[in-house]
Amino acid sequence: MIKPKKIHSAVIVMATSLISLPAFAEDESFFSNWLANVSSTQEEQPHWMTPLVTVTPRLEQEYRFDYSHSDVPKPKAGTTIDSYGGGKGIEIIPSRNTEIIVGVPAYQVKDVPNKPSVTGVADENLLLKYRMLSANEEHGNYIVTAFLGTSLQTGGNAFTTNHTLVTPTIAAGKGWGDRQSGVDIQSTLGMAVPSGGLSTLGRPLTWNMALQGHVGKFWPEIETNYIHWYDGALAGKSQMMITYGTTIGRFVIKGRVKAIVGIGYQIVHGTQVVNLNHATLATMRITF
Repeated sequence: MIKPKKIHSAVIVMATSLISLPAFAEDESFFSNWLANVSSTQEEQPHWMTPLVTVTPRLEQEYRFDYSHSDVPKPKAGTTIDSYGGGKGIEIIPSRNTEIIVGVPAYQVKDVPNKPSVTGVADENLLLKYRMLSANEEHGNYIVTAFLGTSLQTGGNAFTTNHTLVTPTIAAGKGWGDRQSGVDIQSTLGMAVPSGGLSTLGRPLTWNMALQGHVGKFWPEIETNYIHWYDGALAGKSQMMITYGTTIGRFVIKGRVKAIVGIGYQIVHGTQVVNLNHATLATMRITF
C-alpha cells in the first residue's frame, strides 16, 4: 500500500519542478528559431506517445518527472522503495536528428521492516539519441534510433552502483493508423557495461517493447520489460516484467507547452523474482 504522505510529497515535488517551464519555453526573444527547428524535426517522425517504461525512439523535448513505489524481495519481504523523479529530467533537441537527456538524480526512500528508512539520491543519468531513419504517419509511420546512455557514480552510498555504466542501445518503432487513432510498437535493446565491479554488477541485457493504442488523448499500453544478467552476482538469471498502463495528453497549457500524465502497474511474469516483485508507476511531463 502506498502511503498517502508519500503520494502528497511526490505531488509537491512534481509541481515545484514544473511550475517555471511554461515561461521558459515561451521566451520568444531567445528561443523562437530553435523551437521552430524542433517542430520541423519532430514533424519528420511519428507522433506517438512516450511509453511509461520503454524509452521512445522518437525525439522529444520535455521535462519529465516520474514516481514509482516498488516492492522488492530483498533483504526480506515487506521491503519497499519509493523513487521521486525516476532519474528523468530535461530532454532537449539541440539539432536535427539528435536529442540529449540530462537526468535529475532520483530521490529514493527504502523502507525495510523494523528498521529505519534509508534515504538518498541515485546516480546521474545521461542519454544521447541519434535518429537514423524516420517517417511520419503520412509517409510510412516508422523510426529507427541509436542511443548511448551513461550512469555516473554520483549517488548516495545506499543507491549508487559505485561505477560508471555505459549502455549502447538500438531502438525502433512501427505504427499503423493516423494522428487521431491507431496502434504502434516501440522497442529497445541494450546492454549496460560497467567501468568496474563486473563480478558484482555484471552486464545486464535489457529488452523493452511497448504495444500502444491511441484514441483521442488516451494512449493505453502493455509493455514487456525483460532483463538477463551476464556475469556478476545475478549471472544467468532473468526477469520479465509486464507493465499495464495508460498515458493521457497532450493537454495545451499555453502555445506549444503541453501536459501529459500517466499511470501504470508492473508485475513479474513467467520468470523468477530477482530484484522486483511489483511496482506502481506514475509520470508527469511538460512538452515544449
